[in-house]
Amino acid sequence: MSTEVSTEVSTVLSAASSAESSAGPPTKHLRPELWAKANRHLAAKALAEFAHERLLTPIPHGDESTDRFSDRFTVRANDTEYRFTARLFALDHWQIDPDSVTRVREGAQLPVDAVDLILDLRDTLGLSPAVLPVYLEEITSTLAGLAYKFDRPPADLSSAGFQAIETGMTEGHPCFVANNGRLGYSISDFHEYAPEAAHPIRLTWIAVHRSVSTFTSCSDVGYDTLISGELDASTLERLTASLDEPGDYHLMPVHPWQWRNRIAVTFAGEVAQGRIVHLGDGDDLHQAQQSVRTFYNVSAPERHYVKTALSVLNMGFLRGLSAEYMQATPAINEWLAGLIADDPVLAKTGLTILRERAAIGYRHPQYAHAAPKGSPYRKMLAALWRESPVLAPGERVTTMAALLHEDLAVQWITRSGLPAAEWLRRYLTAYLTPLVHCFYAYELVFMPHGENVILVLDEHDAPVRTIFKDIAEEIAVMDPDLPLPAAAERIRVSVPDELKLLSLFTDVLDCFFRFLAPRLEPVLPEAEFWQLVADCVRDYQAANPALAERYAKYDMFAERFDLSCLNRLQLRNNQQMVDLEDPSGALQLVGTLANPLHTASWG
Repeated sequence: MSTEVSTEVSTVLSAASSAESSAGPPTKHLRPELWAKANRHLAAKALAEFAHERLLTPIPHGDESTDRFSDRFTVRANDTEYRFTARLFALDHWQIDPDSVTRVREGAQLPVDAVDLILDLRDTLGLSPAVLPVYLEEITSTLAGLAYKFDRPPADLSSAGFQAIETGMTEGHPCFVANNGRLGYSISDFHEYAPEAAHPIRLTWIAVHRSVSTFTSCSDVGYDTLISGELDASTLERLTASLDEPGDYHLMPVHPWQWRNRIAVTFAGEVAQGRIVHLGDGDDLHQAQQSVRTFYNVSAPERHYVKTALSVLNMGFLRGLSAEYMQATPAINEWLAGLIADDPVLAKTGLTILRERAAIGYRHPQYAHAAPKGSPYRKMLAALWRESPVLAPGERVTTMAALLHEDLAVQWITRSGLPAAEWLRRYLTAYLTPLVHCFYAYELVFMPHGENVILVLDEHDAPVRTIFKDIAEEIAVMDPDLPLPAAAERIRVSVPDELKLLSLFTDVLDCFFRFLAPRLEPVLPEAEFWQLVADCVRDYQAANPALAERYAKYDMFAERFDLSCLNRLQLRNNQQMVDLEDPSGALQLVGTLANPLHTASWG
C-alpha cells in the first residue's frame, strides 16, 4: 500500500472513530436552525429548477414585464407568493439566494418550508395523488440529509483525499430537487450507510448455488482469481467453513441492509432450501459512495469497488441490480475498454474507464416467472466488481461533482498557479473532448454527470485526465451499424436523429456546465467560460476533419436545442422515471434553450 493511500485510509478510519465518539442522539441534526437552513436551501433550489424547466414563471417583483435582468422575482401559487432575489445565467439558469426567499399569504409572512412549497405548487407541478405523498417523503428525506450535512464541522476539501471529498459533498444531483430520498432507510441505517455519514462498514457475504446464479467476467479474470484477490485466505476459509460443498456455490457480497430487509425475508424460501447460505461479514472495511449502493474498499483500496443491489427508492428508481443486465456487464466493459485503448484521439486525452470486471446475478426461480422484465423483484440480488483507479506518481483523484461544491473549483484554480482560462482548457480537454469524440466517431454516449466521472489532478491541482465509471448501465450506442460483440448488443438503442445530440446538450451543457459556469465566475466571466467550451469543440472538429459530415448533421453550434426536463420525469413517476430500454421515449421536452456555444461562436 502506498504512503498516500495508507494516509488516506488512516484519515477515513480516524474520522469515523471521531464521529462515533462525538455522536449524540441519532436525530441531533434535526434542530430548528438547521431545519430552517435546509428548507431555505431546498426551496431556493426547487424554485430555480422548476423555473428552469418552465413549470414556474417567476415575474419581476412589482412588474408584470419579462425583464430577465431584474433581480427580484415573485412566484404565485394560488393564494401564496414566494419572493426572492435571483441572477440569471445562460441556459435559463436561475441562481436564487436562499436567504432572500420569503413566503407570503394574505399579507402575512410564513416560514419557508420545502414540503409546503410542493403542496402550494401541487397543481402547477402536475403531481398525481399517487405520486404526491411519495414525493413529499423524498423531499423530507432530502431535507434531513441536508440538515445532517450542515451539522458537520467545516472541512477544507481542497487538499483532502479521495474519499474525504467523496463523502464531503453537500449537494446531490444538481438538477433533481428530491435527490436524496433513500426511502426504506431507518435513522440508524442513515448513520450506518449514507455516504455523507462516512461510516466504514463490512459487507455481508453469502453463498449462492450455481444452479440459480450466473458469474461472468472480463477475459483477464476468472472466478477463483477474483475471489482470492478480494478475500484474504483466512477470511475465505472462515466464510466457507459452513459449506459442505463449496464448489457448488458462488460467493457473493451483499449490502447488509439488503440481506436483512430483502434477501432474508423475500428470498426466505431460497435460504430454507439451501440455495442461499449466509456466511457472515467480510474483514475489509468499505465506504459508501455518492451513488449509495457502491462501496470503496478503504482497508485495501487496490481491491475492487463493489456495487450491490439495494431495494431503496432513490431519485426515481428502486436501486436494485438486474441479474440479466449483470450477465452482459463485463463484456460491455471489455468492449469499451478496447475501443478506448485503440483510439488515438481518446489516448491523447488520457481517458480511461474503471472496468466492471466481474458480475454475478441470482435468478429467483419463482419471481423470474411471476415478475415482468424490469420489475424490482428481478433486481434484488446481484453484484459487480469495478476496478479501483490506477494513478501515476504525483496524481490524485476527486469526484468531478466536487467542481460544483461551494468554491472548491476556484480554490483548485488558485492553488494550481494557472490562469483560470488555462485551467479550464485542460479540464475541457480531459472531460469534454472524449465525450465529443465518442459521439461523433461512434455515436457512443455516456451519462457523464459529476458522480460518474473521476477527475485526475496533478500535484499542483491542475486537471490531467478523466476516468469514466458506471459503464454498463449508463452508456448507449445510437449508431445502428457500429459493430458490437453479441454480448454487448443490449447497449444499442434506437434514437431519432434529431434527439441524438441531446446527450451532449442535456447531460453536459445543461446538467453540468450550466452549474459550473456560475461557480467559476469569481475567476472567469461566464461569457469567457462558454467561449472556451466552444473553442474546445471547434479545436476538436478542426483536428478531425474526416468527420465533417457528422458535424454538419449534428450541429453543436445550433442556435437552440430542446429543453429536456429531468424533474418532470420524477414528478410524473417517481418510482420508475425512465424505461431503460427506451430512454428517449420517456423524454419530457418543453420548448428550447438558447445554445451558448452558438453565441460564443458567432457573437
